[in-house]
Amino acid sequence: MNGQDRHSPRRSTTIENPSETTNGACSASNLIQKIRNNLILRSKWAELNGAMGDLGTYIPIIMALTLAKDLNLGITLIFTGIYNIITGMIYGVPMPVQPMKAIAAVAISHGPDFGVPEIMAAGICTGGTLLVLGVTGLMEFAYKLIPLPVVRGVQLSQGLSFALTAVKYVRNVQNFSKGKASGENRRWLGLDGLILALVCACFIVIVSGAGEETDEADDEMDGGDGVLCGESTDKRGRFWRFFMYLPSAMIVFLLGVVLAIIRRPSVVKEIEFGPSNVNVVRISAHSWKEGFLKGAIPQIPLSVLNSVIAVCKLSSDLFPGKDFSVTSVSVSVGLMNLVGCWFGAMPCCHGAGGLAGQYKFGGRSGGCVAILGTAKLALGIVLGSSIVRILMQFPVGLLGVLLLFAGIELAMASKDMNSKAESFVMLVCTAVSLVGSSAALGFVCGIVVHVLLMLRSWKIKSWKIWHG
Repeated sequence: MNGQDRHSPRRSTTIENPSETTNGACSASNLIQKIRNNLILRSKWAELNGAMGDLGTYIPIIMALTLAKDLNLGITLIFTGIYNIITGMIYGVPMPVQPMKAIAAVAISHGPDFGVPEIMAAGICTGGTLLVLGVTGLMEFAYKLIPLPVVRGVQLSQGLSFALTAVKYVRNVQNFSKGKASGENRRWLGLDGLILALVCACFIVIVSGAGEETDEADDEMDGGDGVLCGESTDKRGRFWRFFMYLPSAMIVFLLGVVLAIIRRPSVVKEIEFGPSNVNVVRISAHSWKEGFLKGAIPQIPLSVLNSVIAVCKLSSDLFPGKDFSVTSVSVSVGLMNLVGCWFGAMPCCHGAGGLAGQYKFGGRSGGCVAILGTAKLALGIVLGSSIVRILMQFPVGLLGVLLLFAGIELAMASKDMNSKAESFVMLVCTAVSLVGSSAALGFVCGIVVHVLLMLRSWKIKSWKIWHG
């Protein structure tokens, strides 16, 4: 009996272990299945097309910093490619990875005093701040506290800012190394002329419409009942259905690549194969100070509002049932920059404009950004920084066309304001953000107006109750 008693605990331990192993195997199996589901392409061509929707923002900023500040483009492509793949697996929607625009703007406008070490310091400081806000729950608190009209105002201002920038890309010759237009109007004819950009814009409008789902467009074409009458009508219907499923953004982008090579055929011989060297960026105490004061301070409020809060609001609008916590998105942005910036990758964030652009052109799953990430990773490993030679010849007018539709799609998210008071708050926030070039200033003004309207409404109700 004593011998049996001594062995009984061992017997119970052996019984528990298989159960723990089974639970672990189930968890791993569920995780793998979730990743597979997140990466499933809803429609092959539509998702490929959606992957191009963010390039109107991505390429100009990355190219400007590569030319003006000697940013390591190869390393940036590799890290942003990895970010795209991971976010696609985690979120299951076309969650974008975009350069931090405020830091990029400061770097381009401040000349040699704000170089790569300062850019990376600004990215690390911004990422660390967002990580702390996410982990401590402060970002969740802010998300619940900020009224919807203010968020819509930030989205509308960002969308209109994209659209206005896009029009400048189309109308004026750009000098990305200086971050501004050269002052010369774009010619009508040529491989980067106005007519080319306008034809491509009309092509996208005809194919994609105003952004309605393909099923809705099918119903409109069928007269609402899904029935086509007559053989000739049936042929026309099949043609237009085929036409509407064309990957318009991908066609425009590939056209741009072909034209870039035609504009300067010798660029192919200048390409060097192989990845860029990976080195840790040395950041001095002065670079930390400059990066934080000049780069991180203007970037942090923009990242909080547009890269976290606005992205979560927009994703819940575009993908009902897939509501992401602001904590996870904030931590995601933080980790991206706390890792990649040490090796010279451009500070990045998630942006509502990128999400809207990829959705506009057909992106519906995580597979969309995973495809884009794989392409970036492959280009970064195979071509490294030498790919900038092709991008320098890319027709800027076509980038403007892609950016225009991304901006309009983001601005259209603000159409759900149900009252005049909500619209008023939204438009005040938008106007101040656009004129002051500061989302933080527009946000503060929007909050103040919202509070004043609430106090006014409360006073009126109190007065009516008091006076019967």
